[in-house]
Amino acid sequence: MSEITYVRSDATVPSVKGGKVIAHVCNDLGGWGKGFVLALSRRWPEPEAAYRAWHRERASNDFGLGALQLVRVRPDVWVANMIGQRGTRTGSKGVPVRYPAIDTALARLAGHALELGASVHMPRIGCGLAGGTWSRVEPLVIGRLVERGVAVTVYDHGEG
Repeated sequence: MSEITYVRSDATVPSVKGGKVIAHVCNDLGGWGKGFVLALSRRWPEPEAAYRAWHRERASNDFGLGALQLVRVRPDVWVANMIGQRGTRTGSKGVPVRYPAIDTALARLAGHALELGASVHMPRIGCGLAGGTWSRVEPLVIGRLVERGVAVTVYDHGEG
């Protein structure tokens, strides 16, 4: 079984051949403006526009925890907007991350990645503003993607 590849680089610039899906976690409130999404929006306008429209039209679509939206930004690059976060703030109900929702979205992502023949690239999803821990997310990534034969690269940005 292969493993996750870890690199110190920018997840919005995967430097591998073939199809690539850049996966990240979004909240279920329609908010887009902090964290990794800022890097995505600096590179492409389409993921934010698609996410906002998906949220706006949620009464008639699948927007909600565990949902996945694939947005093509280049002929060989897609962004996977995955709803894995309830709200945006830590409060009485704990941190916003929802591990079962991330698991569901990753399972959906695996099917698309295999169909596209694409590798998956991501920051440590659910572990920034969502408040999750990588020790809980990593097994989900391995179980849903790596064990199904999807190549996964996780990007750590900056110093450390």
